[in-house]
Amino acid sequence: MLGCDLGTMFRTTVAGGSYQEGLTIHLQGVPPGLLVTEEQIYEDLLIRKPGQGDLTSPRREPDIPIIYNGVNAADTMPGFTNAGYTNGTPMVILIPNLDRHFEHIEQYQSTNRTPRPGHASYASYMKYDQWDDAIGAGIFSGRYTSTIVAAGVVAKRVLADHGIEVTGYVKEAAGVVGPDMPIEEIRARAEAYRRVRKVHDPIWNYVYKASRIKPGMRLLEKLAVLKEVEDLIERFAQIPMNEDEVRAEYGVHPQLFCPDLAAADEMFDRIVTIKKAGDSSGGVVEVQATGLPAGMGEPVFKKLDGELGRMLSIGAVKAVEIGAGVQVKDMTGSQCNDQLFARDGKVYFGSNNAGGLTGGLTTGQTLVVRLTVKPTPTISRDQHTIDKVSREETVLKAVTRRDPTLVARIWPVAEAFTALVLLDHLMMHLGYQALWRK
Repeated sequence: MLGCDLGTMFRTTVAGGSYQEGLTIHLQGVPPGLLVTEEQIYEDLLIRKPGQGDLTSPRREPDIPIIYNGVNAADTMPGFTNAGYTNGTPMVILIPNLDRHFEHIEQYQSTNRTPRPGHASYASYMKYDQWDDAIGAGIFSGRYTSTIVAAGVVAKRVLADHGIEVTGYVKEAAGVVGPDMPIEEIRARAEAYRRVRKVHDPIWNYVYKASRIKPGMRLLEKLAVLKEVEDLIERFAQIPMNEDEVRAEYGVHPQLFCPDLAAADEMFDRIVTIKKAGDSSGGVVEVQATGLPAGMGEPVFKKLDGELGRMLSIGAVKAVEIGAGVQVKDMTGSQCNDQLFARDGKVYFGSNNAGGLTGGLTTGQTLVVRLTVKPTPTISRDQHTIDKVSREETVLKAVTRRDPTLVARIWPVAEAFTALVLLDHLMMHLGYQALWRK
C-alpha cells in the first residue's frame, strides 16, 4: 500500500487498521531535546476517540499510546538529565486496539458483502479483492485518524517553541453555524474543554492519574496495564458530570467543541434529532494558526495552500478552503484584496480574505483553514446496495457501531494535520533562510 506518508523534512508515516493489532506512527525529523510524554499524547487522543457520549460511536477504544522509539531510555551519562527526551532518531508511537470483541467482528463479517453507500467498502474491494481488510473498514476507517492526532501532538510541541499556535474547533454542525470569535477566546475555551474531558475520562483517571503508566516504565510493564484495561473495557463507567456546572464554570458544551456555548447547544440538539430519525449529519471544522513568519512556504507544486489541501485525505472531508474560500466568487477584486498599510515600520492588512496565504506563502497574518465534513455514511436506515461478490442488488441494514456526526471528532484531526504541514514547511523555511541570511 502506497500513500501512507506525509511531509519532506518532518515526515509522518502511519500503518494499521480498525481491527488489526493496532496503529503505528513513525516520525522522522523530530528534533532532539524534546520532552513529549504519553500522557500528553493521550490528552489529545481522548478528544477524538469514540465511546464518549451521544455524538460518537459506542466503540470504547481507550487509545492509550506507547512511545516505542526515539527517546532516551535513561540519562546517558553522569550529570546529564535527558532520560525520556527525544534523541533525534525516528520516533515511533503505538496505539493498540483493545475494544475489538468477536461479536463486533461477526457483525462486519455478516454485512461485508454489501458495501455501505458513501463508504470506501466497494472501492477498496475492487482494489484489493478478497484480501481487502474489510473488518471495521481497515485503514479506510476513521480509526486511522488517531495516528494523525498523535503525530500532531509532537508537531504542535515543536511549533510552540517557535511561537506558533494551532487551534481547531467546530464552526458548523447540522446546519447550525457558530459566530466569529477572537482567537484568544477560542483558545481559552479549547483549554477548558480539554480540561473538562480529561477529568471526566475514566481511562485518564485509571491509567495516568493513578500512575499505572508513568515515564520510565518499560514496554512490558505498560503492556501489562493495557491488558488490564482490555479486560475491564466494558466495565469502565463514565464519571458523572454535572453539565449545568460545566456550562456555568467553563462556558463549554461537554460533548461538542464549538467555542460559542449557545451555538454548541443548538448544534447538539439538531444532531441528536437527526440521529433519532436514523440519519446522520455533517458540518464544518475551522483551524486557525498564529505566529507564522511571513514568506513561509514553497512555490508551484509545494504551495502551502495545496499542502493544506491534503487534508482532503481525512476521511469524510469533502472540501478544504483557505480564508474567504468559495465566497470569493461573489466578491469584486476591491472587496477581496487584503490592502496593506504601514505603521511605525510594521506592516498591517485591512482584512484577511486570503486566510494568511498569498502565492502559496504566509503573509504573517492568522492562517484560516476550513474543512467541510460530510454526514457519516453508516446510518440506521435501509439503503440500496449490491452484493459485491455476486453483483446482485440487495438492501443494507446497518448493524455496526456508528457516529451520528463526524464533525465533533474531526476538529482535533484537522488541528493536528495542520500542525504537521506547518512544521514541515517551517523546517524547510528555516533551512532555506539559514543558507543566505547571516
